[in-house]
Order: sequence, then C-alpha cells, then structure tokens
Amino acid sequence: MKTNLSDFDFELPLELIAQKPLPRRDQSRLLVVDRKKQTLTHDEFANLSKHLKPSTLLVFNNTQVVPTKIFATLNHNKKNVEIILVRQISSGVWEVLIKGKMKPGMQLDFQESSLVAYFIKRNAEYGVIEFSCPKTLTNYLERFGRMPLPPYIKRKQEDSPATLEQDKKRYQTVYASQNGAIAAPTAGLHFTKPILKSLKENKFSMAHLTLHVGPGTFKPIRVQDYSKHEMEAEAFRITPKNWGLILENKTKANPILAVGTTTTRVLETQQFTKPIKRTKSGWTNCYIVPGRDFRNTDHLLTNFHLPKSTLFLLISAFGGPALAKRAYNEAIYQKYRFYSYGDAMLLL
Repeated sequence: MKTNLSDFDFELPLELIAQKPLPRRDQSRLLVVDRKKQTLTHDEFANLSKHLKPSTLLVFNNTQVVPTKIFATLNHNKKNVEIILVRQISSGVWEVLIKGKMKPGMQLDFQESSLVAYFIKRNAEYGVIEFSCPKTLTNYLERFGRMPLPPYIKRKQEDSPATLEQDKKRYQTVYASQNGAIAAPTAGLHFTKPILKSLKENKFSMAHLTLHVGPGTFKPIRVQDYSKHEMEAEAFRITPKNWGLILENKTKANPILAVGTTTTRVLETQQFTKPIKRTKSGWTNCYIVPGRDFRNTDHLLTNFHLPKSTLFLLISAFGGPALAKRAYNEAIYQKYRFYSYGDAMLLL
C-alpha cells in the first residue's frame, strides 16, 4: 500500500480558516458523510440527532483546556517571548513550547509579578524552564494565562480583553471537567447544554473518557512516507462506569459515535471485552492511517482538519481516502469554516 503524504494534500483558501467562533455553538454547519451510500448531505449541527439511531452511544472526551499560554521578557535584552506550558516535570520545572535561541541560565521576567524563570535546556523541540515559585506561577496563570490556541488562529499580545475572554469560554467544551489539555477536542465545541439535554430526553446514551490533548496531536508529519511518523504519547483515562457503558453498548451491537478524533484514538486502543473495577489510565501514541480496521468506532463526528496532518489521515482511514477527499472538496466549494472554530462533519 502506498504511504505517500502528498496524496493527502489539498488547497485550502485562507479565508475559510475560522478565526473566531460563531455567536452560538450549535449554529455550525454539518456535512453528513454516509460511507455505505457514498453520499454527502448538508445540514446544521442542531439537527445532529436526526442522522443517528436512538440506540446510538455518544462518547465524549471530557478533557479541560488549561490557559497555559503566557508572555515573558528576556532579562538581558527585554525581548518578548511567548511560552506555552506543556508538561510539568517536577515542582516548578516545566517542558514548554518556546521559540528563539535560548541559552542555559537565561532569565525570563513576567509583567506585574515577582515570578521569574530560568531556561535550563532544549529537549527535542521543547524547552525546559524552572520557575522561581510554583504557587506564584499558579496565581500568574489564573490572572494572565491565555488559551493556547493553535497557530492558525491569529491572536496578538495586545488583543482586547473581550476577545481573550471569549476564547476562554468558547475554546472549551461545555462538558469539560478534567484539567490537563493544551488544546480542545474541537468536535465537542459544537454541543450546547440544551442539545445535550435534548439528546438525553430522546434516550440517547452518553459516555465520557479523557485524553489530555498535547502538542503531539498537531505535530507536523515531516517525512514523505507517513508510515514512518511517530505520534507523541498523551495521557488517557476511562472510569469503570464509562467503560461499562461502552462495553454494554458494544455487547448489544448499538452504534458507537466517537465525538472527535481524540475520542476515536482512545477507543481504538482498548479492548472492551469485560468490566473493569478500577479506572483504566495510561498513555497512548495511537496513530491511525488508511488501512486501519476500526473495532470500537461506528460513527465519527469531527471538524475539518489540516492537509497532510495525522488528523486528516485518521479521517481518510475512517471514511476511505477517496470519499474523505470528496467530502473536503465539497466543504471547500460550499465555503464551510475550517479547523478549531469551524464547522463539523459526521461520518456514518
């Protein structure tokens, strides 16, 4: 089987990259892709349930995005640098995303705070920095931390408080409950509390799992042979109650709808054959490409993703490369909004 990354490229007009959310979450458009009939249907997200059997189990990723994007000033030359906290290594020591040439020992200062940090080293594409006081860092994040939006959503350091406050609210699912992600599971951004209530009233079942989305999900594939790409591991957990719901619905042969690619990657790493008594947790670097046999995902709700990305490869694996490309071409032609704040696609 060919594994050429260039086969998964497409031209996307820049104006289709959504820079801000719609006034209401459920105003998004919905492209319904029927894999059996090979058809494409245009609808609105608010009508999602009309395309599903009432016996469908919806599985959500309840991770919560932490506002870990902050700005610092290099002490020696007063240059501003952007920092995104990725992973805590030990008390006060963090792995971060930080650009520019940095030397060990460089001091970083933070506005209106006694907080300082020191650059320790590079660790692959990440930097390692140590903060002067973990408690002061926590307080600083609460006051000045911004949502770590993907780079294709353009924000400036001087953006208005209203825009930044909107990001804090809208770059977060309404059911987020488990702190730890640096990116939102964007398929879930379309759901409102009234829609979730309506789904329950119409007897749809729901389960939750957690995958703390890290930078690995968006790491570019830098090799032409995409089979040689390696995903970074991300932490996941499934409670016995939610495991039981998934197992029960699989046993009954009820359709399982994965809300998002992150949910899909957790579902497809597990074997739901018997109940568990303790929460299942660990790390997954699940990388799904065309040719994959899906065991636990019958339907997939997702946003529109970047060309040549691991996310588009996953969509191509689930829908088939030809149908996935046809769906994306149609979405571009019909001027759907793309990426995190964009519209949704349901693959049946």
